[in-house]
Amino acid sequence: MKAKMILTACLLCLSVWQAMMAQTVYPKREFRGAWIQCVNGQFQGMPPRQMQAMLVKQLDKLEKAGINAIIFQVRAECDALYKSSYEPWSRFLTGVQGQVPNPMWDPLQFMIDECHKRNMELHAWINPYRAQTKGTTALSPLHPYNKYPNLFVRYAGQLYFDPGQPESRKYICRIVRDIVSRYDIDAIHMDDYFYPYPVNGMDFPDNVSFAAYGRGFTNKADWRRDNVNVLIKEIHETVRQCKPWVKFGVSPFGIYRNKKSDPNGSNTNGLQNYDDLYADVLLWVNNGWVDYNIPQVYWEIGHPAADYDTLVRWWAKHSAARPLYIGQDVMRTVSKADPKKPAQHQMPAKYQLQRSLPAIGGSCQWYAAAVVDNPGSYCDMLKKVYHKYPALQPRYPFMDDKAPKKVRKVKPVWTEDGYILFWTAPKAKDVMDEAVQYVVYRFGNKEDVNLKDPSHIVAITRDCFYKLPYEDGKTKYRYVVTALDRLQNESKAVKKKVKL
Repeated sequence: MKAKMILTACLLCLSVWQAMMAQTVYPKREFRGAWIQCVNGQFQGMPPRQMQAMLVKQLDKLEKAGINAIIFQVRAECDALYKSSYEPWSRFLTGVQGQVPNPMWDPLQFMIDECHKRNMELHAWINPYRAQTKGTTALSPLHPYNKYPNLFVRYAGQLYFDPGQPESRKYICRIVRDIVSRYDIDAIHMDDYFYPYPVNGMDFPDNVSFAAYGRGFTNKADWRRDNVNVLIKEIHETVRQCKPWVKFGVSPFGIYRNKKSDPNGSNTNGLQNYDDLYADVLLWVNNGWVDYNIPQVYWEIGHPAADYDTLVRWWAKHSAARPLYIGQDVMRTVSKADPKKPAQHQMPAKYQLQRSLPAIGGSCQWYAAAVVDNPGSYCDMLKKVYHKYPALQPRYPFMDDKAPKKVRKVKPVWTEDGYILFWTAPKAKDVMDEAVQYVVYRFGNKEDVNLKDPSHIVAITRDCFYKLPYEDGKTKYRYVVTALDRLQNESKAVKKKVKL
């Protein structure tokens, strides 16, 4: 009897410990993103069915790896991987800029459907200023350069919108408004291409616009930063006006400023957002002009000029006014040894560091295909360790903090397809209160219901039903269903006991 009591006590302690671990090691809310780029030419000229099959295969593997958000590049050089009345079809899709897909299809709409089917978010990734890359030898008649040549400048063999021209900002915001208003995306996303990366000995050719639209600035660098600041603010306002639940996020270069340029900068020695790309990222974060920030911290722990550990801690300290996620370079991570454990690569050390800092709410993987290829068992480790349990998206209370109402009429029903738990969507006063997803939890009959523990999540679904794993009809389980709105605010729980 004594041994039995001791065993029971040990099992209880183990259960409590596992629940605590699930809440700390495995956060219930975490951004788990991956970038899918077009500019590397991976889809260029590919027949639609082949490209669709490739994307589905990637998404299937990413879903199994716990990825819950896809950042999909839809505008690389004033072109489109979606149906646009403003800009030509991208050569990164069809092989020739302006050439219509044959048969016709819309990659952005396809990705929205496929991601939402897998309960992933879809963030539409645009490059605002870049208008022609070096590999593009001919521009379509529909390209904006052929309509508004006065808005563009050439630099280092590429074509760019001149950020100093007010009409450039108006045009870019028009494109953003078009995408947000017509597509059911979850976010607009911009990466690190603001003013172009500087080329030695070449100044960006904006003397004409500085003279015409200087707005009283005497320092051109300050004026350039202000040009980007105004664009960021106007894009944010444009997105909010269209759909108040759609987020606007950026993924800047990994160094804001070096300490030698600014006492508050990081102890690094590399190119700087503020000084070289004219991107004042902290201003955007602190003024609430972006809804999330994913700095591209692509270096390794111990890098002599840009140490990953140093930069992650710096961003966690200085960029906490808005949700902060870390951009991870998959290939560099697995190709570099952990300085403290040379026999293993750096993925465990990076994740341990990231999750030890409360200001950091997740990661984004550069790039999706690298995750799928599983170098150094990276994908396997996401699936089995770091994304072992599902995760809801981080909350955005500054956008909306009101949860939807509880689900209704939760009832298990025996059907020809098996035992299914049904429920009815809650009533909503407006679009911000509507339930768009549901979380299904499972607990033992006498087990405490702890919704903070993600190990009990059995499904995050857009359906109003869940197929129950019928066993022998004798064991009681307690199922709990909650509702999520478009910004992942979670309703109160509805519980139902079921014999399975």
